[in-house]
Amino acid sequence: MDFKELIACRYSCRSYDNQHLTQNELDTILKAGRLAPTAKNLQEQHVYVVQSEEGLSLIDKLTPCRYGATTVLVVTYNKENVFVYPGDKRDSGIEDASIIATHMMLAAADIGVDSCWINFFDPEKAKRLLGLPDNEEVLMMLDLGHAKEKKGREAKNRKALAETVSYI
Repeated sequence: MDFKELIACRYSCRSYDNQHLTQNELDTILKAGRLAPTAKNLQEQHVYVVQSEEGLSLIDKLTPCRYGATTVLVVTYNKENVFVYPGDKRDSGIEDASIIATHMMLAAADIGVDSCWINFFDPEKAKRLLGLPDNEEVLMMLDLGHAKEKKGREAKNRKALAETVSYI
């Protein structure tokens, strides 16, 4: 499938079967994240793979949005190793971790693994409950698995480009 087809058909899966990912599938997804660009190549991201029953139970305490996925990736970044932009008001942490998560999400779709981007949780509670280091910020979680039923992307109304793009 070419890239245009991939982004057109990728959707947020909200109902997974109980099939586990193969190690090859997981490695392919994780490697795509590792290859993502980061500001000044700082590579401040860290990805936690949650697959154990105990770990998935903790995820369920944080969010109702696991939808039965057998693997959840928790994407964080080291807030002490970010590039601070001119003006000292923003840094690269959130955007770099978002790029990494997006690479993994699209790599999953490319190999037939379904996913759902989760941000419906309290990041501080997640850090405490999962026992993550103090220097890390939790950006998001990514459900991974195989859909109970392949639905494909539902047609959604999208604004016209003229409403979302301006030329200067």
